Amino acid sequence: MLPHRTDAELAAALDAIRAAPRDTGTVALIAARPAVGLRTLLDEAQLALDVGLVGDSWATRQTAKWPQPNPDAQLTLMSARAVAVLAEDPADWALAGDQLYVDYDLSAARMTPGTRLAIGGAVIEVTAEPHTGCAKFTARFGAAATRWVSSPDGRALNLRGINTRVVVAGTVRRGDAIRAVMLRA
Repeated sequence: MLPHRTDAELAAALDAIRAAPRDTGTVALIAARPAVGLRTLLDEAQLALDVGLVGDSWATRQTAKWPQPNPDAQLTLMSARAVAVLAEDPADWALAGDQLYVDYDLSAARMTPGTRLAIGGAVIEVTAEPHTGCAKFTARFGAAATRWVSSPDGRALNLRGINTRVVVAGTVRRGDAIRAVMLRA
């Protein structure tokens, strides 16, 4: 079990997260979720229009809320700076349940629905579907972490991450650049 951070420790990390690159960031970690509870860390992944991250179970997952795959939550990104506060070891970052962990400004003011991001050879589009902390997130990182990502600052910075969909298929590698290619207000 990971050590859970306190409210004070989490609040102290906000300035470092706000300092994330705004023009060009990098992909810090790629994780596939081949089945519920399993994570595979990848150096390289294919993003496809129909399945999102190839090897991930997004296209086959079902929940009470989403009996069919939700196209607006095909691929999730989380700030590497935010997840590093919750889990020091990058191998534990994937417990958050996202596929791409990036050192890039994911704030709500910048990542409006329709914003397109080039990552490696792929392009993804930010969707309006909110990405929020769930019971699994709370169990793994603690109640303070869920409060943190759900707080006004947490929502403004999209600390829990963002939902996207693939609009141009391509290869993504750890270390690849990420940058906005089209911003919508």
